[in-house]
Amino acid sequence: MGPRRRGPTTKLHMRKRLACLLLSAIACAAHGADAERGRMLYDRRCIGCHSLDANRVGPAHRGVFGRKAGAAKDYDYSPALRNARLVWDAQTLDRWLADPEQLVPGQRMGYSVSEAADRADLIAYLREQAAR
Repeated sequence: MGPRRRGPTTKLHMRKRLACLLLSAIACAAHGADAERGRMLYDRRCIGCHSLDANRVGPAHRGVFGRKAGAAKDYDYSPALRNARLVWDAQTLDRWLADPEQLVPGQRMGYSVSEAADRADLIAYLREQAAR
């Protein structure tokens, strides 16, 4: 089997995705991610399904940085997330929070965070909690 060729539609799609990631990174840098604001956002938006230290409807989040997606202990992930070849870092978390289904089709999280600044703050909070 030869190398996979990308047609013009795929190249355009990849350029759009790259542009979105770049704009998101710029927005995060300009915003100066705020972990304290991220904690408040986490308490308002995430705590209904997640906890830092216990699995609930969603998996525990403490230590998410550097963890392979679908690998939190004792959590029943969707096959899609269990088989995803992702490691959680700022970039993958940003993509996940922006559109989980686009990043991992077939996953079960039905929530997204549309604002780049909110994602940056949530990620800063999760990064801070990983060190504790």
